Amino acid sequence: MKRKVLRIALSLTAIAALALSLFFAVGTISVQPAIAQESGEEGAEATIELPPWANIELVDAISGESFTIADFAGKPILVESFAVWCSICLRQQKEMARLLESEGEAIVHVSLDTDPNEDVIAVRTHAERHGFAWLFAVAPVELTQMLIDEFGLTVVNAPRAPVILIDAYGTARLLPGGVKSAEQLLKEIAGSSG
Repeated sequence: MKRKVLRIALSLTAIAALALSLFFAVGTISVQPAIAQESGEEGAEATIELPPWANIELVDAISGESFTIADFAGKPILVESFAVWCSICLRQQKEMARLLESEGEAIVHVSLDTDPNEDVIAVRTHAERHGFAWLFAVAPVELTQMLIDEFGLTVVNAPRAPVILIDAYGTARLLPGGVKSAEQLLKEIAGSSG
């Protein structure tokens, strides 16, 4: 029974990803060039070049406050693409919570719901139900398309537990698929800072 449910969930994810790619292939979306962000550290004179999608305004599902991923330039940022129905995403989020407990605000956590059928209420309910205390937002269509353009459809395949790491220098890369432990995430961050 569990295998059948898993097959159905994976099939629905594949269909949703295909539908998203077809939807975006038909329309046109303008992409802005990357915008240099000043480092938030005092005395820092260097600018950090961030991907254009980091500048799209988001709304935190928990607090209702607006933010952009670029607001956190200069710190390592973990951007997780997820869906509230995804049990694998929940496992990944529990690992992110463990990392948050050990590292505090040294690492920024952003969870982006990329399922076009979910809304801010579902995301807020999910975060509150599990006691997650970092940034949660519903990804606007434009942001979702920009992520697909940069990283491929894998970035919106929730059961693959997609996590993007933006290092302190603004370089973004998609981490390997599957649930990554807090220790693995920390190792990825440490490896990108040298």
